[in-house]
Amino acid sequence: MKKIIYNLTLILGFLLLFSCTMQKGKKESESNRIFRGQSGEIKLVVLDPGHFHASLLQKFPQKQVNDTVFVYAPEGDELNQYLASIEGYNNRSENPTNWNEIVYSGTDYLEKMMEKKRGNVIILAGNNLKKTDYIYQSIKAGYHVLSDKPMAINAENFELLKSAYSSARAQNVYLYDVMTERYDIINTLTRELVNNKVLFGDLQAGTTDEPAITMQSIHHYFKEVSGNVLVRPGWFYDVEQQGESMVDVATHLVDLVNWQCFPDDVINYQRDVDLISARHWPTKLTLTEFTRSTNLDAFPDFLHKYVNDSVLEVYGNGRINYRIKGKNIEVSALWNYKAPVGGGDAYSALIKGTLATVAIVQSEEEHYIKQLYIEKNQATDGIAFESALQNLITELQKTYPYISTKKISPDRYQILVPVEKRKGHEDYFGMVAAKYFQYLVNRDMPEWEISNTIAKYYITTQALKMAEKKSTP
Repeated sequence: MKKIIYNLTLILGFLLLFSCTMQKGKKESESNRIFRGQSGEIKLVVLDPGHFHASLLQKFPQKQVNDTVFVYAPEGDELNQYLASIEGYNNRSENPTNWNEIVYSGTDYLEKMMEKKRGNVIILAGNNLKKTDYIYQSIKAGYHVLSDKPMAINAENFELLKSAYSSARAQNVYLYDVMTERYDIINTLTRELVNNKVLFGDLQAGTTDEPAITMQSIHHYFKEVSGNVLVRPGWFYDVEQQGESMVDVATHLVDLVNWQCFPDDVINYQRDVDLISARHWPTKLTLTEFTRSTNLDAFPDFLHKYVNDSVLEVYGNGRINYRIKGKNIEVSALWNYKAPVGGGDAYSALIKGTLATVAIVQSEEEHYIKQLYIEKNQATDGIAFESALQNLITELQKTYPYISTKKISPDRYQILVPVEKRKGHEDYFGMVAAKYFQYLVNRDMPEWEISNTIAKYYITTQALKMAEKKSTP
């Protein structure tokens, strides 16, 4: 009997010790996720950085972010390119960073990241086919995740992304999409114009043929970033890995629709979204063009299925027509090989209200500089329109003192934003990160950020499914 009691005591003692150890580990893990805005408390883990956006999120130092960064990735050119960018930031003469990159590059990099559990915020920017699984596994492990778009490139990814958000809620961690275009001053001012009911009125419903909202974005495969030719990985041209334009670039457009035209609205993808149509078509590249942008002298084997008569056909163009809460919308995302002389990536938009229409133009006539216009509708009173516009601009000048208006015609005004006052695309990444870190400290990410992100990826991934079905013989 004494022996039995002794053994039971040992077992109970072991269980108590195990429980205490588990509780201690849990408390340490939870304390690692609590942020107070203190210097160095955010410890970044960069997972498989296959896209230059991974380094851009570290271009600008922030006090809250620890200088020591843990990197888990397979060996190869993509990792080397990322590390070279970080080294460049550390060695620049103006506002240098001080990153200390601790790199693990074994084939079991993902398992090692989960095992070591170093850091508390995962940075994701790379191969899009892998990304949704990376998100899901990172969230399950208790990490906060800041992910470059797109977070899902097909219908299967979308279901996994929904599960990741459910897990994030249960784990009390935040998953956030890097939506840089919200920080473009032209897009910010558009949001202000569209949501001033005295000036703009209500958003029209539009029709399928004449949508209330039209947005188009044009990108280019061959481009320069920070003064250097951007070397694309070969998989960037594989739509099964990178994603087609309607599930990649179009995420920005769908996000702007939600953010500008339905601000603070919770959009339920099952109740508020109706997909009408979707189509896609290829961009054609010669081997010479492919080589210039990848430094590869032949098409990789996985691209051969897209090659016809020695020309690579990449489905880099797509158009989606859909409705949100009864409003008709059209978004188009296009990829050309190279920008015209003096040009670059280009964006345009048209948003129709009951009193006025807002337009964003970026064309040769505008010297490829994005410009913002507002034009009153024919039935709108001219004096009331001018008064409402001036009142809004006066209010906005408290925050943006450099903006002004210029009368183009009796009904049309340009909202002037000096080019020298505009932030660049690379600056937006630091602004997104700062916003996300603010959410981590205040624990106040709004519900619409989550629901509208899920709705966004439902629209893009289901549109792709629709386009593929339509193009299948």
